Amino acid sequence: MLDESVYNDGIAEALRHKWLESEKAGRDLGLEPVHQWCRQYWQTFLRHRWLEHIKGIRRWKEIDRGDFGLLNYELLDENLLVDRILDRLIVGMENLEIILWAREWNLPMDRVIRILEALDINSRRLDSIIDQGDRLRAFLAPLGN
Repeated sequence: MLDESVYNDGIAEALRHKWLESEKAGRDLGLEPVHQWCRQYWQTFLRHRWLEHIKGIRRWKEIDRGDFGLLNYELLDENLLVDRILDRLIVGMENLEIILWAREWNLPMDRVIRILEALDINSRRLDSIIDQGDRLRAFLAPLGN
């Protein structure tokens, strides 16, 4: 399986957003829609790519910490609790919010902490594609931007 780039995929997605917004406006809006996409959607986009990675669906080279397919070989005994935690992570909840949620629902904290440590979402944060200047310029060059 070939490693894919989250940044390349993100830039392509941001450029689709630019095209759609420019079409709606009836003119080229420049890079503003790319910046808008990054502000509004980058973190959610990244979380979904991370989920694909740990499920073993797609391998993303910027995310890989030797955890491709993590859910296929770890935490198998915790499927239901893992699914509930992943549901919350995907919508943007952070570890502390998940711990508070688990506490409110009287879930076993030792298991919740074990799952959060195995998932280690905080080490999967990446800079926005806007911060990838050379890569972004290479994508935009054919467009004359």
